[in-house]
Amino acid sequence: MRADHYDGFAESYSKENESGLFNAHYERPAMLRLAGDVRGRRILDAGCGAGPLFEALRARGAVMSGFDSSPAMVELARKRLGEDADLRVADLSLPLPFADGTFDDVVVSLVLHYLRDWKAPLSELRRVLKPGGRLLLSVNHPRVLESSDPSADYFSVTQYSDEYVFGDERAVLTFWHRPLHAMSDAFSEAGFRIAVISEPPFSPDTPRELLPPELGDRTAFICFIFFLLEAH
Repeated sequence: MRADHYDGFAESYSKENESGLFNAHYERPAMLRLAGDVRGRRILDAGCGAGPLFEALRARGAVMSGFDSSPAMVELARKRLGEDADLRVADLSLPLPFADGTFDDVVVSLVLHYLRDWKAPLSELRRVLKPGGRLLLSVNHPRVLESSDPSADYFSVTQYSDEYVFGDERAVLTFWHRPLHAMSDAFSEAGFRIAVISEPPFSPDTPRELLPPELGDRTAFICFIFFLLEAH
């Protein structure tokens, strides 16, 4: 996927992100719970999009920096967060414009599943973290591939695409599936230890009309998987 792929539908995607089930009522609350008390911690939002997680962490007392590969997304984030926000255009698949050991935490929300190669990105994220720093990330759950292609090989690193509707716009997003063991291996090779694996429920205050009727009384569904990693 091109670095500027989101530029063509950045505004409609960001609007959906504000109130939609998967971002506003599931992924973002789960990331904030995983982060815990962030007061005074210096945090990098890697793939910040239009900045909603950056804003939420900043409101909780974190000292925030962020980047995204989409110039349009960074512009939306700047409008949201103010001209003094530490934001820049950068690509996670390339060397990052930050010094070694700069951050206490890095958050990476729904970014890595766009990348075939995790070795270089995870190495860069480890480099910019302090020893003992935390990497908090969310990616498509490895079981999501089954719904897109029931005949796919779970154990391979597989590319797949799905069409999404953001407001009045349609967009095709392309992802890379990884089995769980491949994710774990990549984390270990980059110098991280898995502290938490989470498959959380959606937020209890989610409007009922946003939930699929077939969910019934269940409080969770297969969508994303969350990790808290510690740098060593």
